[in-house]
Amino acid sequence: MDPELLERITARRAQLDELEEQLAKQLAEVRAERDELAVAERVLEQVSEQLADEPASAAPMPGQVGGRSVMLIPHREPDLEETMLPPDYQRILAAVRQTAGPVMARHVGEMPGVDVSVRAKLEPLRGRLVRLVDRGWLRKLPDGRFTTRL
Repeated sequence: MDPELLERITARRAQLDELEEQLAKQLAEVRAERDELAVAERVLEQVSEQLADEPASAAPMPGQVGGRSVMLIPHREPDLEETMLPPDYQRILAAVRQTAGPVMARHVGEMPGVDVSVRAKLEPLRGRLVRLVDRGWLRKLPDGRFTTRL
């Protein structure tokens, strides 16, 4: 057998083996992402059904997504009272109002008694503040401080 031809066959086989490995990895990533999209689609359907079943004037109730309770925070509307928010969110709004001006998340946490020295306690509070900003209850300034809406 021709040694040069055998060498070329061996080299090509190595290239194909490497390509097969790369494609198998890509296929696994695609399948994982498709699974994640299927879960996201089910969550969206469940939340949409829960929102459709909720009376417009009722206080937000915990919904079920993936077997876990989630609280739906309503968007601020002129006829919507703060009492429609969960108690934790009402306390956060009250803490922001008590300040003379814009306030950092750390200072909001000190008011309701959150241990702000632990980052793991501060970040969920910051997430709630941002959620209130996203729903129109608070305003976030470019420097990261929070204030009430005008």
